[in-house]
Amino acid sequence: MVGVPSIFLRLTGCNLRCSFCDTTYAYKQGKEMSIQGILDEIKKFACTYVCLTGGEPLMQKDAPKLIECLLQKKYKICLETNGSISIKKFVGKKSLMISLDIKCPSSGSHEQMNMKNISYLSKKDQLKFIIKNKEDYDYAKKILKKYNPPCTVFFQPVWGTNPKKLASWILNDGVPVRLALQLHKIIWGTKRGV
Repeated sequence: MVGVPSIFLRLTGCNLRCSFCDTTYAYKQGKEMSIQGILDEIKKFACTYVCLTGGEPLMQKDAPKLIECLLQKKYKICLETNGSISIKKFVGKKSLMISLDIKCPSSGSHEQMNMKNISYLSKKDQLKFIIKNKEDYDYAKKILKKYNPPCTVFFQPVWGTNPKKLASWILNDGVPVRLALQLHKIIWGTKRGV
């Protein structure tokens, strides 16, 4: 949820190695915590939104249990997933929005996508493409045409590339997507934590 104060829960581990990954520290670094420990820590913040991200949060065996506990505590959750692991068991959960990435060719991980995930998305979810170049942009457009997702779609430039170029492609082609920028990096830079 862009612009909404959120608690970021970054889970360690990722099954992909995208060429432009900006969170390589999440491959292995982390602090082991119990679900109760996580709940105790996040209740210190005056937020009701939680962004569960990674790495790839669905690699953690206790991720489904964590999601259920957060929902029971009345948190609204954005589950950010890299598109390679099935999201089927999370479909239809109230107060859970799925933010599904579909990797483009420049990532080097596009062939590992589980495209069936797009069919599980609903109107309340979102689909995101991280775009580095024109090849990625054209690839994303083909995916949209083929699968016609029911949710909001974001095209986000790879951090460090010129967002004006991507914006002009979107405008010139009239593609029905939203341009996404990494607001937290624009405000705080690339440092970890706030």
